Amino acid sequence: MTKPHYIKFLFMKRPLVLSALLISFLAACTPERVRYTNELKQEMADSKIKRITNADMVETVDNLGGKVTTVLEKELTTQLQKSTNPAERAKLCQLQNLPRAKAIAERYALDIRLLGKADIQNKGLSTKEREILDAYLYSAKQKSTAISNIQKITDTSFVYNAPVPVNSVICEACFGKQETPFAVWHLGFNKREVVRRMGNTKKKKQS
Repeated sequence: MTKPHYIKFLFMKRPLVLSALLISFLAACTPERVRYTNELKQEMADSKIKRITNADMVETVDNLGGKVTTVLEKELTTQLQKSTNPAERAKLCQLQNLPRAKAIAERYALDIRLLGKADIQNKGLSTKEREILDAYLYSAKQKSTAISNIQKITDTSFVYNAPVPVNSVICEACFGKQETPFAVWHLGFNKREVVRRMGNTKKKKQS
């Protein structure tokens, strides 16, 4: 084959080669592969967030916990005031039929619960948290103001607790008439999700 014909042959073959490469690339980018690629990117992004102190974690959990409990309390109070049906109220107190609560739990991977006096003896909770609940009850009996509390339960989890105001409809509606109105929010945070939120916050500040 002469040189001019050889060059012409290469130009004729180029579209075929490019098409083959494109088909191979598209075939490789299956939804499953894309999903794993995105997960890998997230893993790499998480690993880049370094030098996070325990104080940083507590500050983030405290900030997010305060915002979340405010939203939860408002939504639950509003829905309880709309209904006098005991069955409906019971579901609301179990945090069912609360769209915003559900969305928040999914978005932040949160374990959200509403605890009462009986939970002081709940062995399903950590010893630390039960002690906090007991302290909250004592404060309520003394009519003193209690603030939120954060405990590091394990190396990968934190719990944020905040007492519900004693004059809130939530206390009586969800736990009946009590000598001392009492209810406490429980937010279980996963450390990895907290770190991710911290990373997103840093990116926003830098942009």
